[in-house]
Amino acid sequence: MEVLIEQILIYLSVFLLCGIVIFYYLKKQKQTTLKTEQKIALAKEEGLFEPVSLHPYINLSTCIGSAACITACPEKDILGIIDGKATVIKASNCIGHGACFHACPVEAISLRIGTEKRGVELPHVNESFETNVKGMYIAGELGGMGLIKNSVEQGEQAIESMFKKKNPIEKGVFDVVIIGAGPAGISATLTAKKYGMSSLTLEQDSLGGTVYTFPRAKIVMTAPMNLPLHGKVKLFNTSKDELLTLWQEVIKNNEIDIKEHTKVENILPLNNGKFKIETAQGETFFAYNVLLAIGRRGTPRKLNVPGEDLQKVAYRLIESERIQDKNVMVVGGGDSAVESALLLKDRNKVVLSYRSDKFSRIKPKNREKILQAIQDNSVNVSFNSNLIKINEHDVMLNFSDSGETHRIQNDLVYIYAGGELPTNFLQKAGVQITKRFGHIIKKHS
Repeated sequence: MEVLIEQILIYLSVFLLCGIVIFYYLKKQKQTTLKTEQKIALAKEEGLFEPVSLHPYINLSTCIGSAACITACPEKDILGIIDGKATVIKASNCIGHGACFHACPVEAISLRIGTEKRGVELPHVNESFETNVKGMYIAGELGGMGLIKNSVEQGEQAIESMFKKKNPIEKGVFDVVIIGAGPAGISATLTAKKYGMSSLTLEQDSLGGTVYTFPRAKIVMTAPMNLPLHGKVKLFNTSKDELLTLWQEVIKNNEIDIKEHTKVENILPLNNGKFKIETAQGETFFAYNVLLAIGRRGTPRKLNVPGEDLQKVAYRLIESERIQDKNVMVVGGGDSAVESALLLKDRNKVVLSYRSDKFSRIKPKNREKILQAIQDNSVNVSFNSNLIKINEHDVMLNFSDSGETHRIQNDLVYIYAGGELPTNFLQKAGVQITKRFGHIIKKHS
């Protein structure tokens, strides 16, 4: 009898202990869920919940809630846990590292572009990254693959596919013209050098492409990758600056010349199997193959006002901390314009010019900050104004409500008038485009 009572007490102790563990587990899970729900509510309010590009998609029937994806993601609050399952929080802040995809122990995460409601236009490419236009290839972000490591691999594989075709040698005709000097373009350039192919790389902005526009301290790589002509590179917790420095060294060591600030206007397939490439600078090149390694963000839209070609005019803000004691004009009324004005205001005299009479399409947090900046006079916001002329030391603003024109002292101009997506550019070259909804991005082998 005593033994029976002792066994019952042991069982009761075990059940009690298990009950306590389960109680605190469920309590912690509830607290985690509540915090994540609050973050999601805030993300929706700030316009960060809906994805704008490549993003993680969680299969809830497979997810076991290990939180490995959250630990692996170097960005803040992209993912969270609700009721023991992973969920997306700030999807629009995802820049496509793919760390979550690789970290998930049960493969519950896929990488997708577009949603069920919002389609994204993507070009058709085959397993060799060749489009429906023979000899024209696409690698990297334009094809939907924003992950740096996979973009590098795609650029290499696309060139390898071209090399197998063995083009004839002809003076004045390149084996390949590579358009874009981002991850895919740099990898392709190095691979072409490796195989002894004649190549030319054109970049409308600066070396690094999309990576160059990341905030200075942004972590852009989280895993090792193989870089042609260099070998395996371990890039854990690597910043943008470190990655750009690596690329510059490899390009310099291999005596490769990349033509920066050269925008391609037209790609014309010729009847003889070649391509004619025309640039905005009036140059013309010929090639047997073309590799498009450009981003999806397109070309910044210009205002087409006198003086817009001056060196003091820019369409993106990089390393704002280096700009001090300047008279700065920011043009635009969206989040990019407002955020740039806010970043510059503490060390510079900033004027924000917006053609409408109020901000109508910015995130709540940006609205709150810019209204505070207006109140404390740290940013001079000129509503109902249009920039009509840019001079070396000043700019001209026209006010639509009064008809007056003001001359304002100025050192730098930042224009945020949207972007021109490359869809027309591709279709003009004959590339087939299809709108995809929730398209799963697969890594080519």
